[in-house]
Amino acid sequence: MAAKKQPEQALAEQWRDILALHARTQCELDRALHGHGLCASDFEVLDLLAEGAAADGGCAYRVQEISDRVHLSQSALSRLIGRLEKDGLVERAMCPEDRRGVRVALTAKGRALHGEVRPVQRAVLARMLSDAG
Repeated sequence: MAAKKQPEQALAEQWRDILALHARTQCELDRALHGHGLCASDFEVLDLLAEGAAADGGCAYRVQEISDRVHLSQSALSRLIGRLEKDGLVERAMCPEDRRGVRVALTAKGRALHGEVRPVQRAVLARMLSDAG
């Protein structure tokens, strides 16, 4: 019985280490991005939209597609998108192929801010994740 507990305990400890690294990294990202008027979740949405735009030039994601990629509840994501829209960083439009759907795209201001902040976010990730290894 004791032999079985050891691998299970190691697995639980590994999981806790992952959670702790995530929490520390999230806090560092929030601190680094705060001066730019963003939090880590804001940047994740901008980054996702920017990556999509880089692939096809003018991409807009449906809110459901964003929700599938960022780890936020639907209501939290809706509030976040509302804040980003109010700040002029994204715009929402009805989805032409499904009138119930909403698409979200970066504005020029959002693209510019993303370009400015991306190196800051990547530097925090590099530092935090290299320290973990």
